[in-house]
Amino acid sequence: MAETSDFKAEPPEGIDALGASSEGASLYELIREDIIEGRLAANERLVVTDLARRHGTSTNPVREALQLLRGEGFVTFIPNRGARVRPIDQDFVRDIYEIGVLIEPALTRWFVNMATDEDIAELERLQGLIEENNFADTFRHSELDTAFHTVMYQRHYNRHAAELWWKHREVLRAVSRRFNFTLARRAAIIREHRELIALVKAGEADKAAELIARHVEGSGRHVLEHMRARSAARAG
Repeated sequence: MAETSDFKAEPPEGIDALGASSEGASLYELIREDIIEGRLAANERLVVTDLARRHGTSTNPVREALQLLRGEGFVTFIPNRGARVRPIDQDFVRDIYEIGVLIEPALTRWFVNMATDEDIAELERLQGLIEENNFADTFRHSELDTAFHTVMYQRHYNRHAAELWWKHREVLRAVSRRFNFTLARRAAIIREHRELIALVKAGEADKAAELIARHVEGSGRHVLEHMRARSAARAG
């Protein structure tokens, strides 16, 4: 079995994963993780000089990282009050996945009408690796699953839509790492991927678009259910 690192998902060609310098991108990852894990609290003020001191860097990469986080919704900027941590709550997750439900069916419909034998073979190869892994390595599953969907969207003519899909998927991937897949969600992912491949082969663009909408909504709701359960446990 290949190493997990062999399956690092990459954004569609022509889309810069972050659009930042290497130092800014590194800080973006660190600060985002601190926000998701709660080490930076909701509504906490983010002072550029404090963050630079904390991470042993200059202020420019910090500003760059905060702008990236602002673009993804993790950070808000309030006039005369500076940057603050946006609460990573159920509303945040709902808004992100609902945009995916709107965008991905259109991207999928186009893909089905343009798919080649090579595209289908790649989907089947990745699905085989997903099933071989069988959720044993959740990071590897996430990378393979992202690569699976990237096959469908990577050549779409609307690069803005493809880029928005990528950035929002990366946000949901980051948030969902805190939670395990339920047995029901595991079964749904495998089943829906297989159905999707079959619909692509049959050229059923509208049915594939309907399926991907359910697939994306199912993923979003799965994260929301975990978040509700965690909130209830803390309240209890």
